[in-house]
Amino acid sequence: MSEASSKISPSHLQRTAFVYIRQSSANQVENNRESTQRQYALAQRATALGWPEQHVCVVDDDLGLSGATTASRGGFARMTAEVALGHAGIILGLEVSRLARNNSDWYRLLDLCTMTDTLIGDADGVYNPALFNDRLLLGLKGTMSEAELHTLRARLDGGIRNKAARGELRRGLPTGMVWGEAEGEVRLHPDEAVISVLRAVFARFSEFGTARRVWLWFRAENLSFPLQLNYSTPEAIRWVAPTYIAIYNVLTNPVYAGAYCYGKSRKERYVDEHGVLKTRIRRLPQSQWSVLIRDHHEGYIDWATYETNQMRLATNTKPRPHEAGGAVREGTALLQGLATCGHCSRKLRTHYRGTNQTPGYHCSNKGIENSRGVYCLNVGGLQIDAAVTQAFLHAVEPAGLEAAVRAAERLEADHDAALAQWRLSVERAQYEAQRAERRYRAVDPENRLVARGLEAQWEKQLYELEQAQQELARREQLRPRTLSAQERHNLLSLGQDLQRLWEAPSLAVRDRKQLLRTLLEEVSITVNREQYQAHLKLRWRGGKLTECDVALPRSRPATIRTDEDTLALVRRLAQHYPDATIAGILNAQGRLSAQGLRFNQNLVGNLRRHWKIPCFEPPAERPEGELLSIRQAARVLCTAPSTLHRWVNAGFIAGEHPTTGAPWRIRITEALRGLFVDSTPDGYVAMQVATRRLGVSRQTVLQRVKRGELDAVLVRRGRAKGLRIKVVNDQPDFFERTS
Repeated sequence: MSEASSKISPSHLQRTAFVYIRQSSANQVENNRESTQRQYALAQRATALGWPEQHVCVVDDDLGLSGATTASRGGFARMTAEVALGHAGIILGLEVSRLARNNSDWYRLLDLCTMTDTLIGDADGVYNPALFNDRLLLGLKGTMSEAELHTLRARLDGGIRNKAARGELRRGLPTGMVWGEAEGEVRLHPDEAVISVLRAVFARFSEFGTARRVWLWFRAENLSFPLQLNYSTPEAIRWVAPTYIAIYNVLTNPVYAGAYCYGKSRKERYVDEHGVLKTRIRRLPQSQWSVLIRDHHEGYIDWATYETNQMRLATNTKPRPHEAGGAVREGTALLQGLATCGHCSRKLRTHYRGTNQTPGYHCSNKGIENSRGVYCLNVGGLQIDAAVTQAFLHAVEPAGLEAAVRAAERLEADHDAALAQWRLSVERAQYEAQRAERRYRAVDPENRLVARGLEAQWEKQLYELEQAQQELARREQLRPRTLSAQERHNLLSLGQDLQRLWEAPSLAVRDRKQLLRTLLEEVSITVNREQYQAHLKLRWRGGKLTECDVALPRSRPATIRTDEDTLALVRRLAQHYPDATIAGILNAQGRLSAQGLRFNQNLVGNLRRHWKIPCFEPPAERPEGELLSIRQAARVLCTAPSTLHRWVNAGFIAGEHPTTGAPWRIRITEALRGLFVDSTPDGYVAMQVATRRLGVSRQTVLQRVKRGELDAVLVRRGRAKGLRIKVVNDQPDFFERTS
């Protein structure tokens, strides 16, 4: 104590004594309480060394954190900052390992303590880092602490790896697998429903080929998926709606293939953009796994099937440049993902043209010809798809009978798989209902609070059982009828004709693409435009090559053009109307374009530009009067539109009407306004009087008005409204002279 007192000066006592407390994990904090109490007792030692109680600061912010690094240790960082500011007189720790487990942090603290004259104390004594002997001893203790951590880690990691190499290290297993009683024993889940669901995942994937379609099948069949709640208790299973991630994890986990794996990922340390040291998990390829023991236990599939599934999943992803593959997509192009350019070896892209969506293939690589970019390859797909189909059918013709047998059993097996899941669901619901009943009957009847809750739970389980039974009954009624012997014979005889099977409407395009991919790896297409021919190289799985030539349709000059009558009409209408109005007039007359389509603004514009027909432009000097439609003119003239239609058709009013279907337009002038009056002017008589005075028929009077020989007005108001004619002949009519 005298040696420690000689190192402690009054300047040290005037500053704060920091007591640093740390445990490496939460488990140690909870269970190793004796060590924690010893560290808290260091506060009394600081008081015994002469520091006042109010100058003693206990830093316990880092309880449950490792001392291997200063990352996330806020208490250590705060204490180091106080040392750098010269506020610390001494740092007390039970041992060096409590302060730091690596030399970089330890020596940084020693340097700060040397510069600020701060002491360090542990269970063995008090040290001054400024003194050579004390610093040498503290450095040795830090080195031993770091070596101790390395030794502990090496022992633990070595034991773990040694046990994992034997396949006996017990770690978390995926849903559907449980640990047995023997060392390293892995079994299938005891619940038959769980096993059946997982087997259905692998069976449907072998049929559909994509994880997404397997997931959609589960959702379409309204099937549940098991979720492991606790790995320590395999019975803790909750049935939920399946997700795509759950289906994908089942297909990619090697444990389901009977393999024991360890070290599939590693932890890496890196410095982020803020300079903070962090860790991340990086998945390793299969060649770098630490432990891989095949056939370690019983699995749902074998290892060969697992590797085939991984290759199939890999080909479903978007391929990299110059690589064929990709998931089967929509569209009628059969070689989507398989066709490559014979000139530059790039993967060909698909396109569809026309109203019939005719497939075609083109290369994304462009060259410059005549100062414009052109595709390296651009060809229609009908002839090419037909040639590849014939080559494929010829290759699989010996297997046609077997394919037909499998097709006959496919529908029944698919439906039976879904029925099996629902039967297991009914059994599970029956067990839950019986369990709820036993719990209800075992409760004390006088304890009504508990009894009511158990009774409600029993009723809920009975309701779910009833729903499951009804759904099972409904699905059994929808079960496809088993084929008779005669039907099976007819189907097998059809299997010998693969061409009819391939062209059957029931065979979807997606299925045709999937069948092609089972044998074909790549189809290279080279087009020779001068000879109107395409050269195909079919690379089959296994390395065999097949070459064939396909004749392409010869390009013919375009003979389709718009008829002359429609062109002449467009030329007349373009002087008065814009393209949208012209399209409406042509459609009203029932006219069609050269391709047999109804006209629209774009088609009329293209037609004008092709035949160099000028577009409609309003005149620079507008003529007298405003040009209005019949309805607009009727509102201005305060009359009915039907009246204007009659006057226009009769020729009393000038109207612009270029063709049938075009709207009438009337130019409102002062002369036209003068034809519509509210009262009868002097000298104007009714039509009957005019016919009597002129001694002519009504039609003759109207013709004279139309030719301008007689003046006429329209009275809009009063009982005498209507057409009035100005008669200049003052002679009495025939009837007056006779009387």
